[in-house]
Amino acid sequence: MEFMQFHPTCLYNLEVKNFLITEAVRGEGGQLKLPETSERFMPRFDPREELAPRDVVARAIDHEIKRLGLDYVHLDISHRDPEFVRGHFPNIHARLLDLGIDMTREPIPVVPAQHYTCGGVRIDLNGRTDLPGLYAAGECSESGLHGANRLASNSLLECFVFGEAAANHIAAHWDDLDPHPAIRPWDESRVTDSDEEVVVQHNWREIRRFMWDYVGIVRTTKRLERAQHRVDLLGREVAEYYGHFRVTPDLVELRNLVEVAGLIVRSALSRKESRGLHYTLDYPETAAEAVDTVLVP
Repeated sequence: MEFMQFHPTCLYNLEVKNFLITEAVRGEGGQLKLPETSERFMPRFDPREELAPRDVVARAIDHEIKRLGLDYVHLDISHRDPEFVRGHFPNIHARLLDLGIDMTREPIPVVPAQHYTCGGVRIDLNGRTDLPGLYAAGECSESGLHGANRLASNSLLECFVFGEAAANHIAAHWDDLDPHPAIRPWDESRVTDSDEEVVVQHNWREIRRFMWDYVGIVRTTKRLERAQHRVDLLGREVAEYYGHFRVTPDLVELRNLVEVAGLIVRSALSRKESRGLHYTLDYPETAAEAVDTVLVP
């Protein structure tokens, strides 16, 4: 769970959520620059410059943003022929135009954004977990197809391979499953509707903020421990809230977010090295042997 991929170039726009600028823009000559000076900074980080692997590019952008106190950096492909840009990136060009940005004439403001989880629930080759009857496939699972770093469209491969394997195994062993116990009637006699929905929204924003600040692209043990403290505190708050008020989708999502945040932090703290997408300043070297992180309940 500590191997969390960050897409290096997500559009920085306070009105738009999660609009990713494809890495093909860099592949076709797009350059990463500092906003005020238009200086290219990737040559300082890697000889492959903008064509370095995405985790290297994301760390470089994160470094410059933190070093200079920036909100974003620029991704600039305006030096290429406008017809070439429009022909290769018609959807991105059209969407950016709607937002007042002409990528054929000006740079695109970008920041790294959390993108893909490369680990999760342990499964076998049939997608089975160690809980009878529970299967997992795709981003939520630890299939082994990614390792410590995601490779391009492995997510599609993962869904095809393990999605089909799980479906085939379920179809062949449907009759082997024990019948589930009867679901008891839901008891709402001791809870009330929440009159403080702002608490849920505040906690949601807090998780998002401290996970980005403390468990982001570059980590330290001290920051991870601070995150662990906040996860523990929020967990107690959410448990109390969950026990007193009627369940809502937002409350369930908040509880799940706290749980997953805690798993990511515990996994990151247990890895005393830097490997793939997990980079920590306290353990910058890669250990000689690659070992899975397995959290035992």
